[in-house]
This record gives sequence, C-alpha cells and structure tokens, in this order.
Amino acid sequence: MKILKTALLTKFLKVFTLIIFIFSNPTAFGAVSGVVDSFQVTQRIATGVVFNPNGTKMYISGMSQNRVYEFDLTTGFDISTATRNSNECNHQPKDEDVADLRLNSDGTKLFLVGSENNILLEYSLSTAYDVSTCSYENTFFSGGGLDPRSMAFNTNGTKLFIYDQTGNYSVKQYSLNSAYNLSNATLEKQYTGTASETLKEIEQFAQGMAFSADGTKMYLTGDKEDNVVEFTLSTPFDLSDVTKEGAYSVAGEITKMSGIAFSADGLKMFITDFHNGDTSKDVTEFDLTCGFGVIKCIDPTANKDDVASVESQSEGAKKIIQHTTFPVLNRMEWLRRNSGRINLTNQNIKFQFNNEMLNALSSSLIPIYFSNDNSNDLNYQNSNWSFWSEGTISIGTTGDSESSSSKNINTSAITLGADKKGEDDVMRGIALRFGTDDVDVGNLGSALDMSSFSLTFYESKPKGEQRFTDNLIGLSFINSDLINNSGSASTNGDRYGEQLYGSLSLRDTFSKNRLNFTPKLKINYGITHLGAYTETGSTGLNLEFDDQYIGNFTSSLGTSIDNTYDFKTGTFIPYFDFEYYADMSPATRQKFSYTSNGENFLLKNITNSTHNFMSGIGFDFISENGLTLMTKYTRDQSQNNKNDSYIIALDYRGSQRSSYAMSIQDTSAKFSHNKELNGFKINLDSHYDFFKNDPDYEVYLEISNIN
Repeated sequence: MKILKTALLTKFLKVFTLIIFIFSNPTAFGAVSGVVDSFQVTQRIATGVVFNPNGTKMYISGMSQNRVYEFDLTTGFDISTATRNSNECNHQPKDEDVADLRLNSDGTKLFLVGSENNILLEYSLSTAYDVSTCSYENTFFSGGGLDPRSMAFNTNGTKLFIYDQTGNYSVKQYSLNSAYNLSNATLEKQYTGTASETLKEIEQFAQGMAFSADGTKMYLTGDKEDNVVEFTLSTPFDLSDVTKEGAYSVAGEITKMSGIAFSADGLKMFITDFHNGDTSKDVTEFDLTCGFGVIKCIDPTANKDDVASVESQSEGAKKIIQHTTFPVLNRMEWLRRNSGRINLTNQNIKFQFNNEMLNALSSSLIPIYFSNDNSNDLNYQNSNWSFWSEGTISIGTTGDSESSSSKNINTSAITLGADKKGEDDVMRGIALRFGTDDVDVGNLGSALDMSSFSLTFYESKPKGEQRFTDNLIGLSFINSDLINNSGSASTNGDRYGEQLYGSLSLRDTFSKNRLNFTPKLKINYGITHLGAYTETGSTGLNLEFDDQYIGNFTSSLGTSIDNTYDFKTGTFIPYFDFEYYADMSPATRQKFSYTSNGENFLLKNITNSTHNFMSGIGFDFISENGLTLMTKYTRDQSQNNKNDSYIIALDYRGSQRSSYAMSIQDTSAKFSHNKELNGFKINLDSHYDFFKNDPDYEVYLEISNIN
C-alpha cells in the first residue's frame, strides 16, 4: 500500500511539474502542429530545397549527385502531390557537391552553394523556373576563406546572407549594388551568436538558413539535437539586433537535417534529410499554426510595416477631417477678402436619396432649387445661391521611427459647394468633397488607399464690422483598400467607416488702407468609426481587426495677411497664412488577432504629432469677364513629418443662357451643364460612382435645335 501511494505521489508530482512547465513556458513547444508528409528524392543525400512562388514547383540540391532536380506539385506546397519531371541542371563541371540553392524573384537566375570548393555559383535560366535551361554565368567567393553552407536574399535581392561554417560560425550580411548581382557584394555585418553562446555551440554543424517573408525571423538548422533554431530581427533583414527565441527539435522525424524552406504564407515548413541510409524521408513537410511561427508567431506589433499600416488608418481619418474643413474655411475667408465683389455662377442643385429618412432630411436641410437668375447686383445679401469649387493635391511624408516604417502620402480631392447670405446677415452653405488618400508604407509594397465622401454644412456669422465666427458640421463615409506586403506574401483587406466632424473658428480683421491683418483662433473636433475587417490572401499571415474608434481634437492659433491691387483686367489679392496647431486628441488603440490560431495582439497609444506649424501663400484673381481664380500652396510641418498641399479654386459667372445642375443619389454623383449657343441647345451630363472598386464614369453629350 505504501509503495502504491509513493507511485501515485510520484506521478502526481510529474504531472504537476509538467503543468507548471507548460504555463511558465507558453512557447516552449512552438507553433509546429506536426508532420504532414514526407517525400523520397532520387538522390540519396538531399541538402537544399526551394519552391517557386506558388509552390507548384520544387527544386532539390544534393551531394555527389551533380544535379539540381525539379519536381511538379499539383497542389501548391503539398509534397504528397510531387512528381519528378525531366528537368535538371548539371553543375558537375563547377562543383560536385551543392549544399543549398536559391532562385531570384522572377526565376531567371539559379544560385548554388558549392560546398566542395567553398564557392557560390550563378546560373541563368532562359525559361523562368525551368532548371533544364540553366547556363553557367559566374563563380563568387572563390578563395575568400569562407565555408558556405547556405545562402539567402532579402525581398528585392539587394542583400545577400551567407551561413558560414568557418571558426565559431557566422551569418554574414552583404549589400549588393544591384539586385542579385553578387560581383559587387560588400560585407556589412555578421552575427556570430552571443558571448555566452556562439552559433557553433548552438548548432555544432552548420546546415540550412531561411528567413520569414517579412525578414523579421531567421531560422538556422544544424546537427545539435536536430534543432530548427528561430531568431527575431528587430529590423527586417538586418543582423544589427538579433534575439534567439528558441529551438524546435525534429529528432525522430529527420535523421540528419540540412536545408529548410517555408511556404509563401509560412504555414508549412520543409526540412531536407542529409543522410546516406534510408531514403524514405528526403523532404519532410511540417504544419505550423501561424505563419512562420516555429517557436513564436510573428508579432505584428513589433513589425514596423504592420504598425505603420495601422497608424496610417488613424492618421488618414484625422487628415480627412483636416482636408475637408480647409476648403470650407478657405471659402469663407475668400468671401471676406472679396466682400462686395461676389459674382459667381448661380446653380441648380438637387439631392436625392433612396432612403426615405434621408429624403425627409434633405427637403429641410438642403435647398432643392437654386435660382438661375443671374443678377448683376454685386450686393451679396441680395444675390442668389452661388456655386464654388476647390481642387486639392497634397503630397506628404512621415519618417520612420523606432516602431514604425516611413509613409509617403498623396491626397487628391475636389470640393463642390454652394452658399447664400440670408436676411440675418448669416452666410450659410453646403459643400461636398470627394477625396482619395494613397499611402505607401515602408519598402515592401504595403499600401493604403482611402476614399471618402464628405457632406458639410457651414455658416459664417458677423460679430462686428470685421469680426466673424465660422462654424461647420459634417459627415464622412470612408472606404479603405489595404495591402500588407511582407515580401513574398501579401494580405488584402477592405474596411469601411463613418465620421462626424465639426469646426469652430473666430477671426477678426484689422485694416489699414488695403492691407488686412487677420488673427484667427480655431478648434477642430470629430469622431471616426472604422469597422472590423478580416484580411485575405495569405492564410498563415491573415489578421482579423476589431472595430476602431478615433477621436480628434485640435486647437490652432494663426494669422493671415493680404493686400488688394486693382488692374484694368481685374483685381489681384495676394495673401500669406501662418498657423500653429496642437493635436490634443486622445490616443486610440487597435486590437487584432491571427485568423489561423486566434492569437490576440493590441497596438495602443496610437497618436499623431502634437505640435504642428502650417504656412501658406497664395492669391485671388477676379477678372472683369466673370472668371475668378484662387490658388494656394501650404506646408504643414511637424517634428517627424511634412505635408505639401496645392489648391486651385475656379468660379465662373455664366450668362442667362447657361445653367449648371448637380445631384447626389446614394453613392452616385451627377453633374450637368446646359447651354444655348447660336440656336442650339447643348446638354452635358457626367455620372460617377465613387464607392465602387472599379468606379463607373460616364459622360453624355446631347446637341439639339432650340426650335
């Protein structure tokens, strides 16, 4: 009985110890879910393995076989469907033993690691990904004192990595002046392990090397306990800061491990078996629960491009508010500068919605009909509704930081508006803005395309002879197309959002002769909701994003100076603006998870630059024939980013025989122009659906006899 109790206690202690070990080492067993398949290759000593981008072709190098063999896979990256074809590349004249192999990005070059002569060989393929068309080109690192065992390139082929077995072993990083051109390789840095643990102590015998698609993970294989050792690189494809994450043992599955490769989405790992005996497992396929997660899943919050992509959505939402309010404020300032000179084209504008509630609102909030009467009275209070437009092109950059990649931002937009001064001396109006923001993130091809449609109601109230309060409120609808490119794999997402925003400003003008000095105080506020979405395109790397709420609150203090010059052809008004604004918006956060295994991540404290300076210079020109031009250049500068905007606004006073019409129906916009000319009636209609992936744009022209 005592012996039985002792045995039970011993088992309990073992189970308890195992539980403690599991929970104290959550990544100890890695993310490898198990062996899927193994494949037998004709050569007895397989070393390296590589695939074409979609995994429908596999290439194997070996020792004492003189050839690289090519296999067809009917299902991409599924070696159970692999069959040997007749294509092969004979490399015996240069080196009989090849330890590893690589292809360039388009499959027109084949690189081999010659372990007999310690060299790298380059072959050209006249037919991409067909090794039977190989032709020798060059030999590299001959007599260079290296003992290369594996090689790899970064995404665009401008960096070369060599796993060198010399001394205590090292991974050497070279820069290439042109993609995949090894003739100008320059050694930049190398990783030899740590002071307490060299790579030789980690692996004992160097074998294979691979990187994750985004370059933040490096994997080395060797003979010590048949381990795949995973490292994290703080900067993609840069050995400056390397951290060892752990090792995954393939003992029992692999006799003597050598080469290593991954599927494009990182959900499959392939190991070649370097042995002289049983040939049943020359290549073994493993399943991973997340992309490239042998020990740990890639942490998106530590990936600069992923962080920059999330930041871009937050910044883009705030920029929409800024870029939507600017044209309206520009309009109200233009009216002040040109008081008594207002003489714009009268319009006929109509808004239609399928939703009955929106129709009811539009009947009370939006003027159904704007008179076509074209009075020559320059008194704005007695004039009819006036139409205006403003086009904006904005180019900006945000530099990289410790946690985020750089961003290049291009914005283009058109704003159409109409306003009228009422009997209470309050000018009221409405503006529609159609805008696109294209953001390029990092250097791997990640991007954000954000389209928006904004509806703004505004008014300007006089508080004295030259003192005004300007306020506006509006609503935006946002559609975003996202590409997250990690190199050889990419994910895509569609995200929709809504936005409420407003602005309140106070301005007072001090005049002397024709010189005006106008100090301004302004507050912008708003809230944006970006809906949940799930990425597609690369199963092991796809992320699922939760809803995100982004607050916006900025205050600014600035001034503008303008002067007026009269000429025979019209009036010229140059002006200069300067503004300081502080972003006091609350930080936002974004929660997301891997779709493959549900692992959660949280990116918090997403903020924008706090202190910003904006300056602008431009002019108004009002000609005697009814043409009005306003143009402006603006520079928005903060500590880590800048934004240049170019604005052009045109107005034209038509005759009584000329009229314009504009309508909005759901997501479609229509603009019409009718004109009578020399006894003919000319009708021009334009239609645009601004929320479609491939927007429809149509133009109709009709010419008829008036009689």
